[in-house]
Amino acid sequence: MKKLAVALALAILLSTPAYSAGCYTAREVEAEQALRIHSELMVIGLTCLKMPQGQQMYLRYQSFTQKNQALLASYETELISYYRHAGYENPEKQLHTLRTNLANQISEHAITMSTSTFCRTYGTRIDKALAMDQQKIRRWAQFSFVGSPTSQPMCAAARVASRQNIVR
Repeated sequence: MKKLAVALALAILLSTPAYSAGCYTAREVEAEQALRIHSELMVIGLTCLKMPQGQQMYLRYQSFTQKNQALLASYETELISYYRHAGYENPEKQLHTLRTNLANQISEHAITMSTSTFCRTYGTRIDKALAMDQQKIRRWAQFSFVGSPTSQPMCAAARVASRQNIVR
């Protein structure tokens, strides 16, 4: 009976997200990466606004946002929950700080290029993203971007579970 209680407690502990450890579950990694994608699309739309076809590009970014409003909101809720459980004083403010930091990182990259080069290089991403269904967007967000790690590492248990899901 005692072994059963220990096994049950261990199972509950392992299934609980490791909020206090300062690491993300696979779903939280996906959420942050999706917000990175959304921020990138916003920066592309705003940066290219004054270029030929830029107004239409920004309108397509807005269409992407509207089309995926529920998915994006679920990602924001996921991260607010993480921040709340991790003990952040103001989880909503932390989310806004994250979104600002993501947009700033992408904007800094855009600044290193001329506007026309940036828009030619990245402008098609809005159309590609707009053409994706939510399943494809989720798959895109499930992988870390080279040179752009998430603000928290993925928890070891989540990495193992994530790898097992990829193999299946």
